Amino acid sequence: MELFWLMLVAAVMIVIQALVFGRPSLARVHYERKLSRNRCHAGEEVEMIEVLENGRALPLPWLRLEAMLPIAFQFAGTTDTVISEGTVYQNHNSLFSLGRHTRIVRRHHMVCRQRGSFRMESALMTTGDLFGLARASRPVQVRIQMMVYPAYVPVQYMPEAYHSWQGDIETRRWINEDPFLITGVREYRTGDPMNQVHWRATARTGQLQVFQHGYSADPEVMILLNIELSEQMWSIVTEPVVAEYAISCAATAAADLIGRGMKAGFGHNAIMPSEDEADARIWPAYGSEQLTVILQSMAELQLRVRRPFPQFLHSLLADEQKQKLDILIITPHYSAAMRTEVGKLEQAGSRVSILPVPGVEELKHVVS
Repeated sequence: MELFWLMLVAAVMIVIQALVFGRPSLARVHYERKLSRNRCHAGEEVEMIEVLENGRALPLPWLRLEAMLPIAFQFAGTTDTVISEGTVYQNHNSLFSLGRHTRIVRRHHMVCRQRGSFRMESALMTTGDLFGLARASRPVQVRIQMMVYPAYVPVQYMPEAYHSWQGDIETRRWINEDPFLITGVREYRTGDPMNQVHWRATARTGQLQVFQHGYSADPEVMILLNIELSEQMWSIVTEPVVAEYAISCAATAAADLIGRGMKAGFGHNAIMPSEDEADARIWPAYGSEQLTVILQSMAELQLRVRRPFPQFLHSLLADEQKQKLDILIITPHYSAAMRTEVGKLEQAGSRVSILPVPGVEELKHVVS
């Protein structure tokens, strides 16, 4: 009889604890996830911070936290987290207890291995009683976006043609006349516009005089990226290492130009989030904001061909105001069709330089 009552009391206690630690357990549990920064370059480290807070007067015997995160993030191993990696995502599964009125902060160091725009949108919290009779789960929306820019290429690893092109740009940057920089007056020459006439100097000298303009760093450089590995390639890039190296070269060139006070722009023939063709061209401009726009475009482009590169080059001729540019084409190949379009661009007044991208085997020697 005593055994019966003991078992009955035990059963009642088990039911009570199941009710206490079951469904209502997560009602006052708060979860937050944030990043130390939302933008970085591939290869850089970012800290992911998780905050868990139990607002109840009772502890949680166990709490499991699950999250699906992009495979592009490499996390350092921890004792309380099991990581299962797939081809696109990795599953993080953590199991621990949480005391009453307790707030814990968990910090994870991760390396952003790949360029891209990544979203982390939700996590799943699960808890229950000590005997597994009751269980409660609650999804939590976090909605974090991480923008990973392409890594910069060290100068010594840039293609040899880049160094000669860089020297040529540096030499020519001082021979462009600046219409806003006036250094004096000179005699009128045939072809000078009448709005440049300096009337006071003309009256003083008795001969027609015009403003003398100085020279400044004014080249407008358009960096064009071709992700086609060959003229016969269809859609998906079959050698991502080559394409990613080309993107990094384009990012390095843009950062170098803007850092030295020159205008830089960017264009490409890859698939992008927007379907508007105009978004594939960022016209040259100055400043750090322009570099941010360019790097974001590079982060978001996909390794799939949107249109053949000769067609993309031909589209640049449609805007007459944008024809006289310094164009740097970064490409794994240089076909006859591309040569034809380059010739048209040069006839329209642009200066075009080609930066050939090494193949897979050559890249092994470049970075070794």
